[in-house]
Amino acid sequence: MARWCYRHRLLVVLLWLAALIGVGAAATSAGTNYANQFSLPDTDSKRAYDLLEKAFPQTSGDTDTVVWKVDDGKVTDTAVRTRIEPALKKIAGMDGVGEVVGPYGGKRGAAQISEDGRIAYAQVTFTKQADALPKELVQDVVDTAQGAEQQGLQVELGGQAIQRVEEPPTGLAEIVGLGAAAVILFLAFGSLLAMLLPLCVAVFGVGIGDFGIQLLSHGTNIPDLAPLLASLIGLGVGIDYALFIVTRHRRGILRGLDPEAAAMTALNTSGRAVLFAGGTVCIALAGMLVTNLRFLDGVVIGTTLTVVLSVLAAVTLLPALLGLFGTRVLSRRQRRKLAADGPETTPERTTGLAARWSAQVQKRPRRTATLAVVVMAVLAVPVLSLRLGTVDQGNDDTTTTTRQAYDMLAEGFGPGFNGPLQVVVDGGDSAALVKGIESTDGVARAAALPPAHGVSLIQVVPTTSPQSKETSQLIDRLRDDVIPEAGVTAHVGGVTAVSKDFATVTGDRLPLFVGTIIALGFLLLLLAFRSLVVPLTAAVMNLVAAAASFGVLVAIFQWGWGLDLLGLGKEGPINAFLPVIMLSLLFGLSMDYQVFLVSRMHEEWVHTRDNARAVRVGLAETSRVINSAALIMVAVFVAFVLSGNSGAAMAGVGLAAAVALDAFILRTALVPAAMHLLGRSNWWLPAWLDKRLPHLAVEPAEDAEPPAPAAAEADGTAGAWGANGAGSSAGTGRSAVHGFVRDADGRPVEHASVTLLSKGGGRRLDGVTSLADGSYIVAAPAPGTYLLTVTAALYGARAQRVEVGDAPLVYDVELRPGEVDVIG
Repeated sequence: MARWCYRHRLLVVLLWLAALIGVGAAATSAGTNYANQFSLPDTDSKRAYDLLEKAFPQTSGDTDTVVWKVDDGKVTDTAVRTRIEPALKKIAGMDGVGEVVGPYGGKRGAAQISEDGRIAYAQVTFTKQADALPKELVQDVVDTAQGAEQQGLQVELGGQAIQRVEEPPTGLAEIVGLGAAAVILFLAFGSLLAMLLPLCVAVFGVGIGDFGIQLLSHGTNIPDLAPLLASLIGLGVGIDYALFIVTRHRRGILRGLDPEAAAMTALNTSGRAVLFAGGTVCIALAGMLVTNLRFLDGVVIGTTLTVVLSVLAAVTLLPALLGLFGTRVLSRRQRRKLAADGPETTPERTTGLAARWSAQVQKRPRRTATLAVVVMAVLAVPVLSLRLGTVDQGNDDTTTTTRQAYDMLAEGFGPGFNGPLQVVVDGGDSAALVKGIESTDGVARAAALPPAHGVSLIQVVPTTSPQSKETSQLIDRLRDDVIPEAGVTAHVGGVTAVSKDFATVTGDRLPLFVGTIIALGFLLLLLAFRSLVVPLTAAVMNLVAAAASFGVLVAIFQWGWGLDLLGLGKEGPINAFLPVIMLSLLFGLSMDYQVFLVSRMHEEWVHTRDNARAVRVGLAETSRVINSAALIMVAVFVAFVLSGNSGAAMAGVGLAAAVALDAFILRTALVPAAMHLLGRSNWWLPAWLDKRLPHLAVEPAEDAEPPAPAAAEADGTAGAWGANGAGSSAGTGRSAVHGFVRDADGRPVEHASVTLLSKGGGRRLDGVTSLADGSYIVAAPAPGTYLLTVTAALYGARAQRVEVGDAPLVYDVELRPGEVDVIG
């Protein structure tokens, strides 16, 4: 597939462009139809809503407010009334508005004027819920109300429907995130074109994904938060996946491969890892479905679609772009060096900070692990006070009309007005219930509407804000004590009650969800690494990372530490849906890093059976790439603070903290330290279980097709190629010997001459030269005893008798400078 995309690169690019333009045009013409359905079956708030819809169809819709304030005088002055009353009358006559209740009509209206007479409000009740209302209607209401403004008279609007038309401009967070990623990529690659490659992959994946979500919103319920979250995760994984492939591609060119062969090698190795990583992210996202929360179904659809498109772009569009750019993916300095000195021939050496840190972890694993655990534990402490709920419009930007209306109502009528409760009485006399509610602690006022069809509606205004803990406790008191004492059948509804029920159901189902994704992660790593300890360690690490990242969230958004710096209003509860979404994404992303880290360790373990060496080499060779990828994701996620959406901002900060802690502390400190302490038991798997488990390999098979015929030796003998050293004899059915040639420090030895001789050493049967990673493979004519010789410049020579059976023999060779070890 990589070869086809590379050779038909112009066609592939045009197909992706056509897909982006076509889906974009269709989505633009169709518009959006997002639906935020938080109501849940078998909850008290849902039963209240059903009764309202049946008995008061004209008032069962969303209720929003028009609030006005005068600088001087009172809102009852003639100059004010002559401006406001015509606007309210016009709003009441709009199609889709069920009722408008203003402050200028009798005793009930007087309650809608503040005690100082400077603030008043009118209630606008639509015939439908906010998510079902056309934005044109809501915008007409906003324009009509604010058209009554004049100097000294401020008019603002609040409510769920109003908030939908106050959404900030889209794209700012994505642009800032891409800009930050571009800077990091340019510093890493030193090439403008190489920097553009991951960005192009991310733009195509996220762009088509967002347009696709818009189209899907017309056929299924998708919340308006879905495209934001999809963009957030799509940008992160799209850039990271392309980064892994481009890095491998550039390395291949520097080692002497032509661009096509380098691209195929990169896609056949790093591309496979990307497919595996993308699959784990999709599985993690699908884990949200076990919660049976219908609101999250649309989130799963949107985010999964974007991840799938990002992976497809990485494995199809990226090789086409590599073909267009050729060697220009290298920096100018690298191209000049390649032209002057030729391909790099010395073994790649792992030096610098990564190697020193890896050695330090091996030297002091207990101290490293203890320090990492202490840091994570301290960060996790705030999670003990985690409170799920929903933020209100007090968290909107201060420039929006919803935030200004919120503040004005809180100033004139108390904070509880922004979250009124609806107590719906099914038959019976509601007078006793009204008196009981009025005398309940935490209730500012209660008013009953005239009954209809045997159903009465009581509007209850709490003394506290909708997101406060005291309001949640008031709902419990009404349901558990006040309503039963009144002897009537009644249910507590309204937006605040729906949010509370959603948070309760989410919290109840969270253990099942966590158990599901941990079990999935355990199973995937068990199959990939044939070990019980490695997936168990990963599961524990995922829980530690989740606790610490949620601790950061609680400290910032619930306790308010540094919240002003983010410009997101006041502190409040953590969004009820956030734990499920964050844990899904965290699980998928941490699996990427775990696979990338441990797969290199596992490769070294298979060839050396030295756990300390495997952990040291694996950490030294992968930590830099993991940290670079994590830094890009952190930059992208933090940029979503600028989205203007409190839910997306909260998810961005939480995921940025989770990725940073996972990459910089867990994967580069705690995981390798724990593996050093566990020793050989890291790779333990009972024999009976090993026989029964299917084999799942991230790396390409040993008999993979060669990327280029030029990899064979000029003398016509079997050549070696690819990341695994697969040669032409690997697919012939003959016996074979394969492995790696390394020096005493475990570094690969390239261009070593590997020869298979007959038992007496008199006849040459096969020969190859080792690749850049030290891999080789030679073919034996039949099972038996042979002599394997290995020589390399700057090193000595080794020879060893090998027993070759029907299955390929894995045999690694270690060379030392000046050493000659020949067996006759």
